[in-house]
Amino acid sequence: MLFIFFIIVVIVAFITWKNASRKFKTEGNKVYQGSAGIAQIVTVVAFILSITQIFTVIPAGNVGVVDFLGNVSENTLKAGVNFVNPLARVIKMSIKTQEIKERMEVPSKEGLAVGLEISALFHLNPDKAAEVYKTVGENYVGIILEPQFRSVTRGVTAGYEAKALYTSEREILGQQITAGLQNLVAPRGITIEVTPLRQVVLPAGLTAAIEEKLRAEQESQRMQWVLTKEKQEADRKAIEAQGISNFQKIVAQGISDPLLRWKGIEATIKIAESQNSKIVIIGSGKDGLPIILDTK
Repeated sequence: MLFIFFIIVVIVAFITWKNASRKFKTEGNKVYQGSAGIAQIVTVVAFILSITQIFTVIPAGNVGVVDFLGNVSENTLKAGVNFVNPLARVIKMSIKTQEIKERMEVPSKEGLAVGLEISALFHLNPDKAAEVYKTVGENYVGIILEPQFRSVTRGVTAGYEAKALYTSEREILGQQITAGLQNLVAPRGITIEVTPLRQVVLPAGLTAAIEEKLRAEQESQRMQWVLTKEKQEADRKAIEAQGISNFQKIVAQGISDPLLRWKGIEATIKIAESQNSKIVIIGSGKDGLPIILDTK
């Protein structure tokens, strides 16, 4: 350990310094004076360096696990400057969000092999960092997370048909993978944030069949919309025609021969009273209506 090394250097340099100083006083040899000066400088520098070993800096987004001769402290060091036992080793472990990516072939409900690229976003639980270090070590991702990630993903996809990986159900599938993985690794000190499906590669024939089915479903939905629109238009026209028919019936019921004769008389009187030059010819019969010829 550096602290012990620097202490040894301090002791040796200090002894050398004192011996050289004593010999210089007794023999007067300047060589001993130079040696004493160098030993003095080394003593001071080594002492300063040994003092710095009682401090440690934990970077932001990390915690420090203190390992003193195999005895791991339950209390982790927070980010910043911390006092530590100079004989202890401090292991800095990241608690930032990390990502692992997996490319794998997963089974579907029909037994098809589907190529899948999926990620897992996770972070180390700072309260369990010491336990993770004691029980697993610094490589907890490769030992715990990656094998469980593969196992859970294959287990979830085996309960879905291949087309589910190709449609909106993939979001539900991703949520189930997240929940299943979280249940397994959370007790070991790893928190799963999300497991997005990045890419799905289906067999070529199946991809074409699914796309054709989706196109057929979309066309069916479009035709249903067209039929609904046409039906609404037909209903509108039927209502309009019924309104016109009702109007004509009402008008027909209100027109009578006496009304027509009266309207003819009113028109004749207005024509006769007009100042414009005209010729009025009365139609034949008692109900003949006038024919008006403008002389201009």
